[in-house]
Amino acid sequence: MTSASLNAGGNLLVVVGPTSVGKTALSLELADTFAGEIISGDSMQVYRYMDIGTAKATPAERAQIPHHLIDLKDPDEAFSVDEFQRLARQTIAEVQSQSHLPMIVGGTGLYIQSVTHGYQLPEVKEDPSFRTEMNQLADEKGQEVLHNLLAAKDAQAAARLHPNDRRRVIRALEIIKETGKPLAEVQQRERSPYRICWIGLTMPRASLYERINSRVEQMMEEGLLEEVIRLREMGYSRTLTSMQALGYKELMLYLEGECSHSEAVEMIQQGTRKYAKRQLSWFRRLPEIYWVDVSNEGFVREIHRHVAGNFPLYKE
Repeated sequence: MTSASLNAGGNLLVVVGPTSVGKTALSLELADTFAGEIISGDSMQVYRYMDIGTAKATPAERAQIPHHLIDLKDPDEAFSVDEFQRLARQTIAEVQSQSHLPMIVGGTGLYIQSVTHGYQLPEVKEDPSFRTEMNQLADEKGQEVLHNLLAAKDAQAAARLHPNDRRRVIRALEIIKETGKPLAEVQQRERSPYRICWIGLTMPRASLYERINSRVEQMMEEGLLEEVIRLREMGYSRTLTSMQALGYKELMLYLEGECSHSEAVEMIQQGTRKYAKRQLSWFRRLPEIYWVDVSNEGFVREIHRHVAGNFPLYKE
């Protein structure tokens, strides 16, 4: 790390981009250069025992640079964007208190943006009769019914909330019922409490898709199937939110005889390519992101200059 003490204050570095673009390698280099600590911005890395498919930093990488918000929950435990926001902001404050630069690195746009800006919902009065009705429905038919109802009305809100988070699912349904609009249309984006430097990584689509396909093959070689088998043996079923993650869902289908091994690998590759496209679409909406093509020679130096320009306490 740089020998100069870096007083981060309200500074926050955010590195985003599609899966397989190279965020991990770059983040390790930036953290070493800028006295940073990495906060995972991936919604699935919070789960224990899910290492290969979520592309967690290796033990050696974590020994090199402090990593946060990894391995917080068992795969059958509830986790929501609200909890992520709370934990991430708490971690940012702790990292800053050590005069280090907090770095959120990942590709789950909703989670990251909940930390960098957050949202305020309109004041909607509680409806006791509606809540009673929803609670009775969940008691009789299961909480998944409420989550499915929310998904039908507001898929984006459903993606934020775990099916077991009954209280927040009912509240979301209550707001939609009152306003007649999805939550995204009635939420107000808060002003960020941080001084943020955004870095977005990209590359030509054909190159990215080739890297995705190769990465999936590498994960299989590293033991992704064996990882899924262990999870199954531990009692984690494919109905869990955690098991809907790319790689896990498809291999669960294979293990249950619903597709062949080659079909499962092809589905993982195809699903990951589609996910990368959605990630790029999400982040392209944020004008504050400084985009860098990692296929260009000297891209790391370009990022160094941009970060140093935003955080002048660092001197190259």
